[in-house]
Amino acid sequence: MKTLRLRSVELGSGRPKVCVPLVAASVSALATTLTRLVPGDFDLVELRADFLLGSGDDPAVVREAIATVRKALTDAVPVLFTYRTAGEGGQQQIGAEAYLTVLEVALATGNIDAIDVEARSATADVNQILAEARSLQVPVVMSSHEFGGTPPMDELVARLRTQQELGADMVKVAVMASSARDVLTLLEATDEFVTRYAEVPVITMAMGPMGVISRLGGETFGSCLSFGSVGRASAPGQLEAGELRHILEVLHRSAVPHG
Repeated sequence: MKTLRLRSVELGSGRPKVCVPLVAASVSALATTLTRLVPGDFDLVELRADFLLGSGDDPAVVREAIATVRKALTDAVPVLFTYRTAGEGGQQQIGAEAYLTVLEVALATGNIDAIDVEARSATADVNQILAEARSLQVPVVMSSHEFGGTPPMDELVARLRTQQELGADMVKVAVMASSARDVLTLLEATDEFVTRYAEVPVITMAMGPMGVISRLGGETFGSCLSFGSVGRASAPGQLEAGELRHILEVLHRSAVPHG
């Protein structure tokens, strides 16, 4: 399996990396959140543009938000750009054309290190963004989110394989867990994909209180990244970033390599 390097961070090797979602409702609030980041508590950040209420699809606001984030971080810290649609658990309704435009605006800034593309987007749109991202050498994290429950293991593995076959540089599946069995299904799917099919790094998680263990056990099952909050969380079950980083480091020191 290939690893993915974003600035100083290598995804797919060693300890799962900690990503802090930036979920401010305005650019000024975003700037305040950035001052609260503690160096050493995280490895990369995710700018969730859909949280910019009423303006997350405004090209000028998108550019300003990205510039604000990049300016506040050291050169070593990568920025993942995400606009999560309402159908995938995001904050705002957005049409397919507007969603595509937001991603194109973000790519054109030259100030993001990776971009999230939802796998449920129309195939033509996915291919267009993949082509534009490749031309700009911006890696694509393809994602699928299931807030209504946890699909069967075979379906989760199929989703990850489809994302990989479409050309993603990293693949991601998140599901909502309401039982221990749901969490086991997600972890089993992760192991199955990593062991048998993975050519690129993978991110998986079970959301909600039941799924917290999946955010901690990535190194055992093959998931390379976990999301930790600073202030408001972007999804149910996220731990505080510094606490998460500490736990992942403790587990890493005693971990048996996957496979």
